[in-house]
Amino acid sequence: MPLTFISHSTMNISKSGYRVFSANSTTACTELAKKITERLGVDLGKSVVYQESNRETRVDVKESVRGQDIFIIQTIPRDVNTAIMELLVMAYALKTNCAKNIIGVIPYFPYSKQCKMRKRGSIVCKLLASMLAKAGLTHIITMDLHQKEIQGFFSFPVDNLRASPFLLQYIQEEIPDYRNAIIVAKSPSAAKRAQSYAERLRLGLAVMHGEAQCSESDMADGRHSPPPMSSGRTTSGHPGLELPCKIRLTLMMAKEKPPITVVGDVGGRIAIIVDDIIDDVEDFVAAAEILKERGAYKIYIMATHGLLSAEAPRLIEESAIDEVVVTNTVPHEVQKLQCPKIKTVDVSMILAEAIRRIHNGESMAYLFRNITVDD
Repeated sequence: MPLTFISHSTMNISKSGYRVFSANSTTACTELAKKITERLGVDLGKSVVYQESNRETRVDVKESVRGQDIFIIQTIPRDVNTAIMELLVMAYALKTNCAKNIIGVIPYFPYSKQCKMRKRGSIVCKLLASMLAKAGLTHIITMDLHQKEIQGFFSFPVDNLRASPFLLQYIQEEIPDYRNAIIVAKSPSAAKRAQSYAERLRLGLAVMHGEAQCSESDMADGRHSPPPMSSGRTTSGHPGLELPCKIRLTLMMAKEKPPITVVGDVGGRIAIIVDDIIDDVEDFVAAAEILKERGAYKIYIMATHGLLSAEAPRLIEESAIDEVVVTNTVPHEVQKLQCPKIKTVDVSMILAEAIRRIHNGESMAYLFRNITVDD
């Protein structure tokens, strides 16, 4: 039987190649992965991800990955914890099979809202970052982290891409008479992002504050709310230590928020509320009602990640909101069927280009052109 030799050039091509895998076990979540591989001109890696009858996650990689750059695309459905386990198990399987580099493409990074210490809680986002590193990931591509400081939780590089160029393009091309619009921050914490949009569109800015603002900052720690008094103990919690009466009354007084106020004129304008995540929509619905009362004749919501949990589609459909525009970082086809006001912007182009540049060792600066610090 004649011997067959592999040329060095063929071997080098194989070793310097890359593969793109999807770590999702559900069909709806693989749509983004298919769009990315189509743009890259490569086939989706052969693997099987499924749940055992006892709900354990199993991953079978069906092709060789030795010495290659491997990109795992993982979109996060409603079953967040299962998606995380799929990603961890696949990363560890690829590490075990001698992949050179394992890069996670996680457009929406889960648990990103749990990135601050809360009363008797923990920073879960930091825990997840440690788990991903332990599983074998060497790099992450994500989009619009809830807080940019999350990048500091990782022991490896993180590329935090931005969706704003796609959303800005949608505003300019799909919103009639957008020059008569005003960018609205539904809370003071969103003012920097809103200002970034307003400056690039050359539009005015309005900021809402009061009861409708997100209460996330209030829950950051427990220092504003002392524990309830128990019988036989003083207000300070230490026997024998009595606080002055005025201080006791101040500590016991409930924190009150002022009524909603809109800083900026929205009368006769198109109001465009911008944020990074839209999940529970009660705050957005309340903000839309206030803007309508102040004279805005159309209201748009622009957000990167459309989680749209629970009754969000129904609430949007019944509200004063005219349109909700989100990207496809999170699958939401079911929600779109329930609410035609929800529109989708495709961001597979920038994710595909990020994969290509990382594999070829090219600079990522081009992907951040026209991006402001506060974006």
